[in-house]
Amino acid sequence: MLNRRTVLTAALAAAANSATHALADGGMSRIPAYAFTFPALSGDDIRLAAFTGKPLLVVNTASLCGYTPQYAGLQELWSEFRERGLTVIGVPSNDFGGQEPGGTSEISETAHHQYGVTFPIAAKAVVIGQKAHPFYKWAAEARPREVPKWNFHKYLIGRDGFIAEVFPSAVEPADTRVKTAVAKALADS
Repeated sequence: MLNRRTVLTAALAAAANSATHALADGGMSRIPAYAFTFPALSGDDIRLAAFTGKPLLVVNTASLCGYTPQYAGLQELWSEFRERGLTVIGVPSNDFGGQEPGGTSEISETAHHQYGVTFPIAAKAVVIGQKAHPFYKWAAEARPREVPKWNFHKYLIGRDGFIAEVFPSAVEPADTRVKTAVAKALADS
């Protein structure tokens, strides 16, 4: 037999659980990704506000990683979808295994010369922990179970400015799951 207190406790627990779930999905955050800016490798700024209403794929990169060849796949993805509105942004980071030890010229050599990258590349940034770039702190708050665990972690930002999908390092940019999610984000109005 259920008493009134049991029913009330269950209702409050369900409400708290759904609020937490909404935050984990990024839906409760009032600040969209477009509010952030990355210093660019070139010295300018990459203002995400310039891409408002368009999907973004933000990827933490590294030059000396086993996943570094994903630069080529990211370039192919960007070439395939950029005319429809996708922007790929690489964010070099030395957070995992010390695999981005160099400075601007070394990062540029790897991204631009070895892999032919033409999409925007940010200056080296911290992507995890207390000193993380504000975008990555925002993403960790929105998706605490899907933070970067290694290089080439991918956040797909939908047209609404919130995280639509997250892909771990091992998921290649050419993977059907990535292309399907990008196509869906481009189709969403």
